[in-house]
Amino acid sequence: MRCPFCGHEDSQVKDSRPTEDNSAIRRRRQCEGCGGRFTTFERIQLRELVVIKSEGKREPFDREKLERSLSVACRKRPVDNTHIEKLASAIQRQLETLGESEIETKRIGEFVMDGLKALDSVAYIRFASVYKDFSEAKDFEDFAGSVVEAALK
Repeated sequence: MRCPFCGHEDSQVKDSRPTEDNSAIRRRRQCEGCGGRFTTFERIQLRELVVIKSEGKREPFDREKLERSLSVACRKRPVDNTHIEKLASAIQRQLETLGESEIETKRIGEFVMDGLKALDSVAYIRFASVYKDFSEAKDFEDFAGSVVEAALK
């Protein structure tokens, strides 16, 4: 593993343990060149996923981008980082088990919406505002009203 500090090619694993949701192995490493310590994560990847953007452009699936989107939606909410990681793992697993190597962003957005709906209603509405491209306050009001109605049922 290449050192992120000095670029040295070799590092030594000092500690390995599973993440809380057992979806990855967390490894603490030490660079044999500069002695710097860093963490890596090893995850199972069932297939290479390619994301088809709305304008037709294709790019590799980026789990970190998914986690960032979830984190932004959950910012300043009582949602633990482990819940965000678990949701990202669940979404990635769903995508990999679809049997398709190319997935549209719309489909990923639907999985995220479903996950956030169960996790936190405010995060769900925040994500929906970007995903559904709300253009005015009434869009928020209508969507939030439908979320409240669904919660009361």
